Amino acid sequence: FVFKLTAAKQQDHFFQAAYLEERDAWVRDIKKAIHCLDGGQRFARKSTRKSIRLPETINLSALYISMKDPEKGIKELKLEKDKRVFNHCFTGTCVIDWLVSSNSIRNRKEGLLLASSLLNEGYLQPAGDTAKAAAEGLSDTPFLDLSDAFYYFPDSGFFCEGYSSDDDVVMKEEFRGTIVKQGCLLKQ
Repeated sequence: FVFKLTAAKQQDHFFQAAYLEERDAWVRDIKKAIHCLDGGQRFARKSTRKSIRLPETINLSALYISMKDPEKGIKELKLEKDKRVFNHCFTGTCVIDWLVSSNSIRNRKEGLLLASSLLNEGYLQPAGDTAKAAAEGLSDTPFLDLSDAFYYFPDSGFFCEGYSSDDDVVMKEEFRGTIVKQGCLLKQ
């Protein structure tokens, strides 16, 4: 799950993600940043809180911790769709149901806003084609309240088994040089 970034001075930087979906998310976000900068625009991460006007009383970080609670949080499952098995994930419907049952929201529409915020801020990640397409703007909302839209926590150990498309194929390349810095990728 390695990808290469070549800097302006022809320096190659290799990054390795923990799993395929994480690699794809990083590549997609880096491409967006490059496209923005190449277009002469100033690149700045947009805050979800400003774009959908969440109340200031909502603490996404605290909500995320509650969602991950092993006893009272969202249950991570092994789900199957289109000959692929998704491990350590959950459906969009499960997220909205949990938000309603935990009294974090008043209705499902409000839940979509809150779940979209969690997705945009990186507390949730899309898994599978349906959720990824919505997150990339091909739907009315970035988050889907559907039983076939899969999501996962970024630090959950999520991985997908089974069929992979041509887009998932990475060309093998010989790696040479020294490791300048080694660590984990963290999107903030």
